[in-house]
Amino acid sequence: MPDGIVKLKKGEGRVLKSGGMWVFDNEIDAITGDFEDGDIVEVHDFDGYYMGVGFINRKSKITVRIMSRKKGQEIDEQFIEKRVRNAIEYREKTVDMSSCRIIFGEADFLPGIVVDKFSDVLVVESLALGIDRFKLIIIDKIKMVLKEMNINIRGVYERSDAKVRTLEGMERMKGFIGEEFDTKVEIIENGIKYFVDVQDGQKTGFFLDQKYNRAAIKPMCKGAKVLDCFTHTGSFALNAGMGGAKSVLGVDASELGIAQARENAEVNGLSDVVKFECADVFELLPQLENDGEKFDLIILDPPAFTKSRNSIKNAVKGYKEINLRAMKLINDGGFLATCSCSHFMDTELFTKTIAEAARNVHKRLRQIEFRTQAPDHPILWSADESLYLKFYIFQVCDEM
Repeated sequence: MPDGIVKLKKGEGRVLKSGGMWVFDNEIDAITGDFEDGDIVEVHDFDGYYMGVGFINRKSKITVRIMSRKKGQEIDEQFIEKRVRNAIEYREKTVDMSSCRIIFGEADFLPGIVVDKFSDVLVVESLALGIDRFKLIIIDKIKMVLKEMNINIRGVYERSDAKVRTLEGMERMKGFIGEEFDTKVEIIENGIKYFVDVQDGQKTGFFLDQKYNRAAIKPMCKGAKVLDCFTHTGSFALNAGMGGAKSVLGVDASELGIAQARENAEVNGLSDVVKFECADVFELLPQLENDGEKFDLIILDPPAFTKSRNSIKNAVKGYKEINLRAMKLINDGGFLATCSCSHFMDTELFTKTIAEAARNVHKRLRQIEFRTQAPDHPILWSADESLYLKFYIFQVCDEM
C-alpha cells in the first residue's frame, strides 16, 4: 500500500480533476509519510478527498504521475499485466502490428514509458523514475502477451538516453536488456522495406507515428517532381517513389540518416528515382528558389522546433520560414504536406502560422486533409501532451 500522501492546495489540481495524470510541484500543499522518490503515494485534494494513486519524484516538476484513480488499487505485477494486455488488444484492433508503438505512456495509462516494436525487436524508452522500477516487468508482460498471439520477440534494446531523464534526477541509459542481437532491424511499412538502426537512430530508431500520413501522400505523387525535407531515413521520399513520382529529392542534415536513406532506397529498387542530399533545409530552400527550381509536391517533416513554452516564438518563426519558402517553390496547383511534432505548437497556432506564410507569398491553400499521429500513438482526451503531431496536406494555388 502507498506509504505517503500528497495533499493539494485549495483550488489546484486542475489537470488531474479534468482527467489528466500529472500533479505539478506548485500544486502541492503538503507531502507526508515515509517513502522514497519513485514510491507509490496517494493524492488527496485540500479537503482530504481521494484523487488517485501514483509514483512520486520530488526532483521533478511533475511530482506525481497517476497510475490509477481507484481507491485501494495495488500497483503490482497483476496491475501491470492488465495495463499491457489492454494496450496490445487495442493495437490488435486498430493498427498493423508488424511494427508499431506498443506502449505510449500516459495514453496507455503507464505514464513515462514508451515501447516500440520493430518486427521482432522491442525498443524501450523510460523517462520517469517511478515507471523505471516497473520497466522489466512491463517488458516481460509485453513478451508474454505477444507470445500468446504467436508473436515472438528476439531482443530488447533500451533507448532511455533522452535529456529529459536528467530532469527526473536519472542517468541517461542505452544498451541491451537481455541477450545482444543485431541492432540493424528490417521492417516493412506500407509495403516498403526499411532498415531501422535501433542503437544509434533518432529516438527509438524510426518514426512510426507518421505511418498512415506517409501513405496519404501517394495519390499526389504519380509523375510528380517531389522534395522531401527533413527526410530522416527517407520514409516520405520512398513512399513518393512507390507512388510513381518522376523524381524525388530527400534532404536531411544528418549524414547517418542520409546514409541509411540511400540504403533503404536501394533495397526497394528506387535508387534511380529517389535521391538524397545532406544539407541544412533552411539554407537549401532559398538556394533552390534562386536556382529557379520548382516542385509538384513538397513534404515538410521537421523535428520539434520547441520542447518548451519558453521557445515558442522562435519555433513559430522557424515553421513560418520553411512553409513560406516551400510554397514559393511549388508549381501552381501543386501540393504541400506539412507537419509539426511539437506538443507546444498546438493545432490553432500551427494553422495560424501556415496561413500567415501563405498570405505573405500570395498563395491560396486548399486543404485536402488534416491528420494526426497513427492510432498506435493514441490521443487521450484530457492528457493534452498525448496530442502532438499535426499533419496537413494542401493544394497550393497562385492568387486569382
